[in-house]
Amino acid sequence: MKEVLYDIPVNDIFDTPCECPVCAMRKKLEDEGVAFAMGPSYMEDDIRLTTDKIGFCERHMKMMYDFENRLGLALILNTHMQNMIKELEKLQKKGRSSSGGLFSKKTASALYEYTEATSHSCFICERIRDTFERYLVTTLYLYEKDMSFREKFRKCQGFCLEHYGKLYEMAPSYLHGQTLEDFTSDLNTVFMENFRRMQEEVSWFIDKFDYRNADAPWKTSKDALPRAMTKVNGILPSEH
Repeated sequence: MKEVLYDIPVNDIFDTPCECPVCAMRKKLEDEGVAFAMGPSYMEDDIRLTTDKIGFCERHMKMMYDFENRLGLALILNTHMQNMIKELEKLQKKGRSSSGGLFSKKTASALYEYTEATSHSCFICERIRDTFERYLVTTLYLYEKDMSFREKFRKCQGFCLEHYGKLYEMAPSYLHGQTLEDFTSDLNTVFMENFRRMQEEVSWFIDKFDYRNADAPWKTSKDALPRAMTKVNGILPSEH
């Protein structure tokens, strides 16, 4: 394949027990993206111009706050907010566009479009998007070419709902014939077996609150809730 592949990080992530290796891939890239945004780069003019315009999503803003470079975050927010004030003042002066006649098609105001776009754009999301996609492609490539990885894939602890669907949808673009059939079967099996396992752990977690089970062992259910949140919503335990 001509495209860049990431054999080593993908293999390393599949070697580490996790309720969703793809979530772990994303988290690795997010941590690197936050470290970049909160490192010396935020003082570079070209980076600052970009972050002033694009901003950050809610998820990555929280991660940047937790990075504990409060001065750096304040500097980034200060110029980003200054940029937004300029743009909003222009749009406020422009006012609402005429709605036209009775049967004219209603369109969103320029101000609303700006607030929606800015609220949902993110420097870190854009920075990691292509690499994350290549991580997924590498997963499919390794499944096809590396039998030891294929076995590792089959023995993993499954995937979250979103990334199960993502891998299922991507597979036909990169795998074909018997390999695609094998991957689909393995993916479906490893997802469903582990999703069901997780549901059963949550069920036992609930049963432990029954006084009749007070002396029964927790088994593997003591931390079932955060791991179930990974399975259902892609939230890794370390994000709490």
